[in-house]
Amino acid sequence: MNRFLPSFAAVFMLASLPLVHAEVVYQQDFTKADVGSQPDELLILDGQFAVQEAEGNRFFELPGAPLESYGFLFGPSAASDVQASARIFSTKQGRKFPTFGIGLCGASGYRLQVSPAKKSIELFKGDTVVTNAPFDWKSGEWTQLRLQVRKVKDDEFKVEGKAWNAGTEEPKEPTITLTEPQAVPAGKAGAWGMPFAGTPIRFDDLKVTKLP
Repeated sequence: MNRFLPSFAAVFMLASLPLVHAEVVYQQDFTKADVGSQPDELLILDGQFAVQEAEGNRFFELPGAPLESYGFLFGPSAASDVQASARIFSTKQGRKFPTFGIGLCGASGYRLQVSPAKKSIELFKGDTVVTNAPFDWKSGEWTQLRLQVRKVKDDEFKVEGKAWNAGTEEPKEPTITLTEPQAVPAGKAGAWGMPFAGTPIRFDDLKVTKLP
């Protein structure tokens, strides 16, 4: 009977170990932000972003004009083992579609972009599309985006992104994946909008998480 004691002890020790959780290092849902304001911790690169409210919900809104590319940065600077997420809302107008996304590692780092006109999501490294995947965007509904960079080993980094429409189940696996031999320089998370449809783009529930 004693021969079972080591196994039992090992199980007991494992059960006693604390669980390792991801640490949220930045979060902003705009509920406490004044309408018309630009929260101080957001670094606006370009665009007339401002807090707005509709149906009791506050969010950070990019106007539908002019038709250019705009963005802002948020959270602490990081190069890897980090995740960013946000909810983004916009609408099409006729055959015109918006484009929007979230990023990591600064303005020239990685960007997970929803491109409704192409019915796809695209992963950018800097200004270059490095991979893409099909995605059926729904106009007038919130889209959830999540992007992370993980160090797998000394010469391997994984960039993984997910996108799903509000009210649908979150994908269990990444929607899009890229393997890199080295990480890009550290930088803040970001959010991007291109109101090519001439309609506003709304951003909400910004979050940056440090991965264990």
